[in-house]
Amino acid sequence: MERILPHVTNETGLLKTVVLGLPYSIGPIPTLQETYDAKSYEAVQLGCFPSQADIIHEMDAVLAVLERYGVEVLRPAPLEDYNQVFARDVAFTIEDTLFISNLIPDRGLETEAFGRSVFPRIAEGHLETLPERVHTEGGDILLYDDIIFVGTYLGEDYSSYKTARTNHYALDWFRERFPHKQIIPIELCKHDHDPRQSVLHLDCAFQPVSRGRALIYPEGFMHQRDVALMEEIFGKDQLFRVTPDEAYHMSTNVVSLSPEALISDRYFVRLNEHLRSVWGMTVEEVPYQEISKMGGLLRCSTMPLRRE
Repeated sequence: MERILPHVTNETGLLKTVVLGLPYSIGPIPTLQETYDAKSYEAVQLGCFPSQADIIHEMDAVLAVLERYGVEVLRPAPLEDYNQVFARDVAFTIEDTLFISNLIPDRGLETEAFGRSVFPRIAEGHLETLPERVHTEGGDILLYDDIIFVGTYLGEDYSSYKTARTNHYALDWFRERFPHKQIIPIELCKHDHDPRQSVLHLDCAFQPVSRGRALIYPEGFMHQRDVALMEEIFGKDQLFRVTPDEAYHMSTNVVSLSPEALISDRYFVRLNEHLRSVWGMTVEEVPYQEISKMGGLLRCSTMPLRRE
């Protein structure tokens, strides 16, 4: 078995190897109490939680694009009656190391599934477990070369939110583990039941794309100073501002294939037109709105192990 040496320093380098989640045995529709994000809570409440057939159809469309671009695709080991769609959060790659997240207890078996199929593929010495008190998930970690953006929630009521996934211990750990990088925390709005008032992970409100450009949902940031900081880093004219309604459908949550190409939801008409006509990018459109009802989209479903 050939071992993989992880390598990821940004969100947009040429994608070489990725873990794509599994859609095949998601189990019964959860109860309201069993949901652990606001979009899923709403979907259960409204009776529109996606069917397994729709989830398979949408993920197969992503797989087809990845294969067409020559990307090596790994999958988690299958679990029966368990949602394994969102591979992004189970682990994350920074530079040459794959870090194993401390997931919320509701998702603990997902780590076990990676341990049976993905982690054994990683080159020796390049897999690391986070300290127990460091809570973070891959959706909150976005790389921009010498900068690591970290979505977080720092309120004293952190433990009362199911949607708060990255704590202040994580920020301390990132600063200590990567002293050569700038760690920029972005505090996010949280709500367990109303998706229009909540941002589950940073990639639901912000994501770099192309070269020196990014998608941003300003209303998802708790502090206006962080929006101003993004404008300073990227430049106002290099930010595509997502509206609250577009953010509800998760318009920031795309996945880059290279600096020139990405996969986006075909529902994102305004975004896709801007990417093509203004930024000159290739946009591979797939259907993904059913999966969005579970609180994640394209970036959430993919966990890169290698980018050029």
